Amino acid sequence: MGFFGKLKEKIFGKNNKQSDKYVAALGKSRSNFADKLNALAARYRKVDEDYFDELEEILVEADIGVKIVMEIIEETKKEVRLSNISDPKEINETLVDKMFVYYAKGGDDMDTEIKLNKDGLSVILVVGVNGVGKTTSIAKLANLLKKEGKKVMLVAGDTFRAGAVEQLEIWANRLDVPIIKGKEKEDPSSVYYRGVEEAKKQNMDIVICDSAGRLQTKVNLMNELAKMHRVLGKEVEGAPHEVMLVIDATTGQNGVLQASSFAKATGIDSIILTKMDGTSKGGIILSIREELGIPVKYIGVGEKIDDLIEFDLENYIYGLCSTMEEE
Repeated sequence: MGFFGKLKEKIFGKNNKQSDKYVAALGKSRSNFADKLNALAARYRKVDEDYFDELEEILVEADIGVKIVMEIIEETKKEVRLSNISDPKEINETLVDKMFVYYAKGGDDMDTEIKLNKDGLSVILVVGVNGVGKTTSIAKLANLLKKEGKKVMLVAGDTFRAGAVEQLEIWANRLDVPIIKGKEKEDPSSVYYRGVEEAKKQNMDIVICDSAGRLQTKVNLMNELAKMHRVLGKEVEGAPHEVMLVIDATTGQNGVLQASSFAKATGIDSIILTKMDGTSKGGIILSIREELGIPVKYIGVGEKIDDLIEFDLENYIYGLCSTMEEE
């Protein structure tokens, strides 16, 4: 049994419901990746340089990133030579194996657990540019944490975007969680101060702070985020305990560039990757791993409140490659 067969066997020993969500969400990406690999294997009886050129193109189109593609291709070629592989279908198996190993080599820094304060109130700061699904992701995250039995409060710190506070308030009401709101154009750091103080009074477990996705200039935005970081740290030791960046998967490499900018301003602990069900470039997860070394902890797989799921490497690889069935 090859790598993919073993992976499939392991997946079906897990939570099938979550596996099904990955398969459904990665449909577009799978068509741009696994289906093309299957078609490539069907066109070649044996491998040559033309085969590897086409293989490289498929990987790049999946938005895996040129540097990673070159490394994975080189490792695959080595395996082909050492194991004397000539069947393109076997090479596809080897390729998927190399992708899995590439991501997994991150080790402990790829942990998907949210960092929480063991001795009191935990503060999560959520950042990201406008339009990536930040507010909805906050609501979905609050829903997940509430289901785990946590007492969650939201802080609407995006006071610069029209309707942002109201949008988060609607979600708070639906979820039946308290919210601290800022007035239009109010300094977000002041809102955070009030939010944290109120969370302490109400003996909350977790505060999730929304933040502005745009100010007048990029420099202003990054300076404001750095200020928020400092204010939270003064109010609660070690806060923010987790800084989560929301990236829209459909933006591809632009999302990776956004992440680099935010990381310089606040430091990023983890990433929520939204709209995975709407992208054909599911390989962006590998790009994030390579370029940033920051773990993707959650992915958005739909519009429903329960459509934010913890990132699982095995389910991800399976969802991306599930049409590569073994004969």
